[in-house]
Amino acid sequence: MTIPKNFFNKTKILDGGMGQTLLARGMPAKGSLWSASALVDSQFHQLILDTHLDFIDAGANVIITTTFTTRRMRLMENNIINQFEALNIKAGKIAMHAKQKRPHIMVAGGLPPQNLTYEADSRLKHKITKDFYSQAKLLDPYVDFFYLDVLSSIKEFECAIAAIESLNKPFLLGAHISEGRCLPSGERLSELKSLVTHQNTIGVILACVSPEVGLKNLTELKSLQVPFGVKLNAFKTTSPDNGYNNQLKNCCPGNPNEILGKRQDLDPSTMARYIQKFQDAGATILGGCCETTPEHIKAITNLIIKKDHQKETILK
Repeated sequence: MTIPKNFFNKTKILDGGMGQTLLARGMPAKGSLWSASALVDSQFHQLILDTHLDFIDAGANVIITTTFTTRRMRLMENNIINQFEALNIKAGKIAMHAKQKRPHIMVAGGLPPQNLTYEADSRLKHKITKDFYSQAKLLDPYVDFFYLDVLSSIKEFECAIAAIESLNKPFLLGAHISEGRCLPSGERLSELKSLVTHQNTIGVILACVSPEVGLKNLTELKSLQVPFGVKLNAFKTTSPDNGYNNQLKNCCPGNPNEILGKRQDLDPSTMARYIQKFQDAGATILGGCCETTPEHIKAITNLIIKKDHQKETILK
């Protein structure tokens, strides 16, 4: 099932941080594979399914495939590139299985940055596009739309959109800003204007950002005049000293928060109050990213249900 163009015109809740939740629930860390570790080892496939279902039961209307680290680059650096097709297909099948159990939800095919995380991809466009397509075509049979997940430059968005053009599915843009008002490439959100008008664009969000960065860029995000929102993380930073990718390469921690830190102040109720600020500003795409759990999504859901009920009461 492909979602309608106006799907995000009304409030929808996205899931939370699959990778960090899987680690917290017992998935062992392997090199820099992160969430892909649970796909490599079949004994953790049930854990992925159960975690998808827990996010859904907490209120998520959309789940995202566990494919952030099944991109070619990450698999190559962990010497398992031969499993590229199998791991992406498995992620798609598990997400589809979750939908079979909870038919009211939608599945987004997560297409992450095809090179480094939180850094603009400096490679030639045709290489980036080829990488996006190779992952997208594997996910296509299992997903309702694509989510361009935590991209750091306009070039990456252009390549991803070109890659999935022939698949003719709607897509959600997920732009990352580590700090300030610019993507890691130095570009502003306003430069996405030509892309949000694409016939298959269904919305744009700030992806894997802190609440503070999200609020700082809210006005410009809203000015794109399409359904908008956020996926908030609970990392201390996504731009650490010496760079995330440099540290990842040097020590290959299994848990990103060993480099990026984990905030203790963003408990479920606090995160929900931040989300309410975005909803009050008109955001309709609301969810969590790294270090947000089903409990966070439940708190967000409860807040949104309560607010919607108050609106209905006023209208009556």
